[in-house]
Amino acid sequence: MAHAKRSYGAFLPRDHTVHPPPLTPQHRFTILRSPRQPLIRIDPSLSDTTGPVFNSHDVAPGDNNLLTNYATSGPPIGERIVLHGYVLDQQGKPVPNALVEMWQANAGGRYRHRNDPYSVAPLDPNFGGCGRVLTDRDGHYVFRTIRPGAYPVKLGGLVDWRAAHIHFSISGSGWAQRLITQMYFEGDPLIQSCLVVQGVPSESQIRGLIARQDPSAFIINDSRAYRFDIILRGRHATWFEPQTSHEQLEETQS
Repeated sequence: MAHAKRSYGAFLPRDHTVHPPPLTPQHRFTILRSPRQPLIRIDPSLSDTTGPVFNSHDVAPGDNNLLTNYATSGPPIGERIVLHGYVLDQQGKPVPNALVEMWQANAGGRYRHRNDPYSVAPLDPNFGGCGRVLTDRDGHYVFRTIRPGAYPVKLGGLVDWRAAHIHFSISGSGWAQRLITQMYFEGDPLIQSCLVVQGVPSESQIRGLIARQDPSAFIINDSRAYRFDIILRGRHATWFEPQTSHEQLEETQS
């Protein structure tokens, strides 16, 4: 018996099989946070596909400059970098006014968080470790920051080093475009051995998490630059979305 066609509004449905498994025992945090029952797919409502809506009043000037947004007595310690890229929709079109938030460890690998156990690394009094920005009309975002350090982590009885990374939270033109992910740096030898990265299903998906060095955006005598593009949904999406054929897509929507 044929099923009635389901509508998913303006956004293509997600394929959760391309994500790392919600329960990954070697990553102890997933034991408490992962669901134990199968997920239930709910069609997006009008509010899911039409909001939120951001404007310039929601983000203060300088929120995207982590070199200055927390500093009180001088610049933060570490390698200064420019981090930029484009936020695109399922058709590869720019998503303007998307809210891009990021947070990271300092150059020593320590987060400004009271529960961070890596007390060997000192806190930097001039580095807060978080920022936010709205994309421009072309879907472009830019952050100024320092390159985060690696830090040791214990997962499932194993102790290893987490590759240097930056966390991203993106809110696009609808809640259906909500995304939280992590970004790594091209050339980091810790990526392949990182226990968290090993939970990503395929090599191509791992490559989609790696920011590439971008010499065209270097600031002379100041900063190297990295580019990290994000496609929020659809058949051309990055690692967190399916690379599906038209026929497979029609099957998931029927």
